[in-house]
Amino acid sequence: MDLFNFPRIKKLPPYIFSVTDDLKNRALEQGRDIIDMSMGNPDQPTPKPIVNKLIEATADSSNHRYSASKGISELRSAIANWYSDRYDVKLDADSETVVTMGSKEGLAHMVLGIIDEGDVVLCPDPAYPIHAYSVTVAGGDLKRFPLHPGDDFFENM
Repeated sequence: MDLFNFPRIKKLPPYIFSVTDDLKNRALEQGRDIIDMSMGNPDQPTPKPIVNKLIEATADSSNHRYSASKGISELRSAIANWYSDRYDVKLDADSETVVTMGSKEGLAHMVLGIIDEGDVVLCPDPAYPIHAYSVTVAGGDLKRFPLHPGDDFFENM
Protein backbone atom coordinates (compact mmCIF):
# COMPACT_ATOMS: atom_id res chain seq x y z
CA MET A 1 0.00 0.00 0.00
CA ASP A 2 1.35 3.37 -0.98
CA LEU A 3 1.03 5.81 1.94
CA PHE A 4 0.98 8.72 -0.46
CA ASN A 5 -2.46 7.75 -1.78
CA PHE A 6 -4.02 9.30 1.33
CA PRO A 7 -5.17 12.88 0.68
CA ARG A 8 -4.18 14.27 4.08
CA ILE A 9 -0.74 12.69 3.92
CA LYS A 10 -0.22 14.29 0.49
CA LYS A 11 -0.86 17.72 2.04
CA LEU A 12 1.99 17.35 4.53
CA PRO A 13 5.34 18.88 3.62
CA PRO A 14 8.52 16.87 4.19
CA TYR A 15 9.25 16.55 7.91
CA ILE A 16 12.02 19.05 8.58
CA PHE A 17 13.85 16.75 10.99
CA SER A 18 13.93 13.97 8.38
CA VAL A 19 15.39 16.45 5.91
CA THR A 20 18.06 17.59 8.38
CA ASP A 21 18.81 13.96 9.33
CA ASP A 22 19.35 13.10 5.67
CA LEU A 23 21.68 16.10 5.25
CA LYS A 24 23.55 15.17 8.43
CA ASN A 25 23.95 11.54 7.35
CA ARG A 26 25.28 12.57 3.93
CA ALA A 27 27.81 14.88 5.60
CA LEU A 28 28.88 12.10 7.98
CA GLU A 29 29.31 9.72 5.02
CA GLN A 30 31.64 12.32 3.52
CA GLY A 31 33.69 12.28 6.72
CA ARG A 32 32.61 15.69 7.95
CA ASP A 33 32.61 16.49 11.65
CA ILE A 34 29.02 17.23 12.74
CA ILE A 35 27.60 18.89 15.83
CA ASP A 36 24.00 17.70 15.93
CA MET A 37 21.73 20.39 17.38
CA SER A 38 18.52 19.13 15.79
CA MET A 39 15.87 17.39 17.89
CA GLY A 40 17.21 18.11 21.36
CA ASN A 41 18.10 14.47 21.90
CA PRO A 42 20.61 13.92 24.69
CA ASP A 43 24.25 13.83 23.68
CA GLN A 44 25.34 12.33 27.00
CA PRO A 45 24.28 9.20 28.87
CA THR A 46 21.31 9.40 31.22
CA PRO A 47 22.61 9.95 34.79
CA LYS A 48 23.12 6.68 36.67
CA PRO A 49 20.65 7.46 39.52
CA ILE A 50 17.86 7.91 36.94
CA VAL A 51 18.77 4.63 35.20
CA ASN A 52 18.87 2.84 38.56
CA LYS A 53 15.45 4.21 39.54
CA LEU A 54 14.02 3.11 36.19
CA ILE A 55 15.41 -0.41 36.71
CA GLU A 56 13.93 -0.47 40.21
CA ALA A 57 10.52 0.70 38.95
CA THR A 58 10.40 -1.86 36.14
CA ALA A 59 11.18 -4.67 38.60
CA ASP A 60 8.08 -3.72 40.65
CA SER A 61 5.18 -5.77 39.25
CA SER A 62 2.63 -3.20 40.45
CA ASN A 63 3.94 -1.01 37.60
CA HIS A 64 3.14 -3.68 34.98
CA ARG A 65 -0.24 -2.26 33.97
CA TYR A 66 -1.72 0.64 32.09
CA SER A 67 -2.03 3.93 33.91
CA ALA A 68 -5.29 5.82 34.19
CA SER A 69 -6.35 7.39 30.90
CA LYS A 70 -5.61 10.92 32.19
CA GLY A 71 -2.34 9.78 33.79
CA ILE A 72 -1.30 9.01 37.34
CA SER A 73 -3.03 11.38 39.76
CA GLU A 74 0.21 12.16 41.65
CA LEU A 75 1.85 13.22 38.38
CA ARG A 76 -1.13 15.39 37.41
CA SER A 77 -0.96 17.04 40.85
CA ALA A 78 2.75 17.66 40.36
CA ILE A 79 2.01 19.24 36.96
CA ALA A 80 -0.60 21.56 38.50
CA ASN A 81 1.83 22.51 41.28
CA TRP A 82 4.60 23.20 38.76
CA TYR A 83 2.34 25.58 36.79
CA SER A 84 1.34 27.29 40.01
CA ASP A 85 4.94 27.70 41.20
CA ARG A 86 6.37 28.68 37.82
CA TYR A 87 3.61 30.76 36.24
CA ASP A 88 1.20 31.50 39.10
CA VAL A 89 -1.48 29.64 37.11
CA LYS A 90 -3.94 27.60 39.16
CA LEU A 91 -5.01 24.32 37.53
CA ASP A 92 -7.36 21.66 38.84
CA ALA A 93 -5.29 18.48 38.56
CA ASP A 94 -8.39 16.34 37.99
CA SER A 95 -10.10 18.37 35.27
CA GLU A 96 -7.39 20.59 33.75
CA THR A 97 -4.34 18.33 33.41
CA VAL A 98 -3.64 15.21 31.39
CA VAL A 99 -0.50 13.13 30.88
CA THR A 100 0.45 12.29 27.30
CA MET A 101 3.22 10.25 25.71
CA GLY A 102 4.86 13.52 24.73
CA SER A 103 4.12 17.07 23.73
CA LYS A 104 3.78 16.29 20.00
CA GLU A 105 1.34 13.46 20.65
CA GLY A 106 -0.61 15.58 23.11
CA LEU A 107 -0.85 18.56 20.78
CA ALA A 108 -1.85 16.43 17.78
CA HIS A 109 -4.62 14.70 19.71
CA MET A 110 -5.82 17.97 21.22
CA VAL A 111 -6.19 19.49 17.75
CA LEU A 112 -8.06 16.38 16.55
CA GLY A 113 -10.40 16.80 19.50
CA ILE A 114 -11.13 20.52 19.24
CA ILE A 115 -11.28 21.48 15.56
CA ASP A 116 -13.75 20.45 12.90
CA GLU A 117 -12.95 19.88 9.28
CA GLY A 118 -12.54 23.25 7.55
CA ASP A 119 -11.98 25.25 10.75
CA VAL A 120 -9.42 28.00 10.19
CA VAL A 121 -6.39 27.69 12.44
CA LEU A 122 -3.67 30.35 12.67
CA CYS A 123 -0.12 29.06 13.00
CA PRO A 124 3.05 31.10 13.36
CA ASP A 125 5.82 30.53 10.85
CA PRO A 126 8.34 29.37 11.86
CA ALA A 127 6.77 26.89 14.26
CA TYR A 128 7.49 23.40 15.43
CA PRO A 129 6.26 21.05 12.65
CA ILE A 130 3.48 19.40 14.67
CA HIS A 131 1.71 22.76 15.07
CA ALA A 132 0.96 22.86 11.35
CA TYR A 133 0.86 19.10 10.70
CA SER A 134 -1.80 18.47 13.35
CA VAL A 135 -4.14 20.99 11.70
CA THR A 136 -3.63 19.39 8.28
CA VAL A 137 -4.19 15.87 9.62
CA ALA A 138 -7.36 17.03 11.42
CA GLY A 139 -8.69 18.56 8.19
CA GLY A 140 -8.41 22.16 9.32
CA ASP A 141 -7.69 25.14 7.09
CA LEU A 142 -4.15 26.13 8.07
CA LYS A 143 -3.29 29.83 7.80
CA ARG A 144 0.34 30.64 8.52
CA PHE A 145 1.51 34.06 9.61
CA PRO A 146 5.21 34.88 9.39
CA LEU A 147 7.23 35.89 12.41
CA HIS A 148 10.35 37.92 11.81
CA PRO A 149 13.16 38.88 14.22
CA GLY A 150 12.24 42.08 15.99
CA ASP A 151 8.49 41.77 15.28
CA ASP A 152 6.17 42.43 18.18
CA PHE A 153 3.53 39.75 17.71
CA PHE A 154 1.03 41.38 20.08
CA GLU A 155 1.39 44.77 18.39
CA ASN A 156 -0.16 43.27 15.24
CA MET A 157 -3.12 41.65 17.02
